[in-house]
Amino acid sequence: MSTTSAHTGPSFPVKNRVGRVVWQLAYVLLFRPSPRPLHGWRRFVLRCFGAKIAEGCHIYPKVEIWAPWNLVCGEEAGVANGVTLYNQALITLGKRSVISQGSHLCTGTHDYESANFELYARPITVGDHAWVAAECFIHPGIVIGEGAVIGARSVVNKDMPAWTVCAGHPCKAIKPRVMTGVT
Repeated sequence: MSTTSAHTGPSFPVKNRVGRVVWQLAYVLLFRPSPRPLHGWRRFVLRCFGAKIAEGCHIYPKVEIWAPWNLVCGEEAGVANGVTLYNQALITLGKRSVISQGSHLCTGTHDYESANFELYARPITVGDHAWVAAECFIHPGIVIGEGAVIGARSVVNKDMPAWTVCAGHPCKAIKPRVMTGVT
C-alpha cells in the first residue's frame, strides 16, 4: 500500500509515470491504429513494453492497457475491443482465457477508511479456459478459477471457483460448467 496521500502527491514513482507517457504515445501511434488481424504486431509492441505475451494471444486494437509491464497472457488468450485492463498491479490471463468486450479489470483502489485515501493495488488472475463475458467488472485482488464462466455484466468482488458458471451483482456461483464435445 502506498504511504503517500492521494490528496498531496503522486501514487507512483517518476519512472512509472514516464513509462506510461511513453506507452501512451506508442499506444496512439502503433497499437491503436493497427488493423484488427495484426495480433502479432500488437504482441510485439506490448512485449517491447515488458508484457509477457504468449504466442497465439489475440489482443484487439481497442483494448485499453494502463501498464503493459504488468500484463501476462497465456497461449491463445483473447482480449476483445473495448476491454479496460487497469493494471496498476499484475493482471494474468491464463491459456485460452477470454475477456469479452466492455469488461473492466481493475487492480487499483483506495483505502476509503484512511484520511489520506492511499492507493493500493492487488493483482487479478483469470485462470486457463475461463471466460469473462461482456461488460463485467473485476475488483482488485480477484482470482477467477480455471474454466470459470463469468456471466455478462457481473460484478466480481470475491474469488470465483474453477469450472463454475457464475453471474450477478455481486457475482455468485450458479452451477457447474460441464464441457461437451471436448476431444
